[in-house]
Amino acid sequence: MSTDEPESDTSEQKALAQRLREAREYIGLLQEDVATALDIPRASVSAIESGKRRVSSLELRRLGRLYRRPVAWLLGEEGAGVDMDAPLYRATAALSDQDKEQVLRFAEFLAGAGRPGATRAEPTE
Repeated sequence: MSTDEPESDTSEQKALAQRLREAREYIGLLQEDVATALDIPRASVSAIESGKRRVSSLELRRLGRLYRRPVAWLLGEEGAGVDMDAPLYRATAALSDQDKEQVLRFAEFLAGAGRPGATRAEPTE
């Protein structure tokens, strides 16, 4: 990055780099996987995620598709939240009622984890 680049551009670049890294890690991809999908060197993915390399608009669109995130979210635009419930709903839609109950108990356990005095939900019959 050049020294005459405005500070706000630098901070936006770093924020974008952080969101890209988080999105990649969230879905469990390696930098090598992303490099292969975008047909760029792995070192370029590393440079993008560290804020040392700018992302082209085409790369950003491809990254959004790959990470299943809207480009607006990757750019940090307000109101561009990701609906985290949709993947959970899709993943559990085909489960039996008993399996859904297990998932619910596990979610309640996770929600209470780390909170002092939190108790586990009583199993329903």
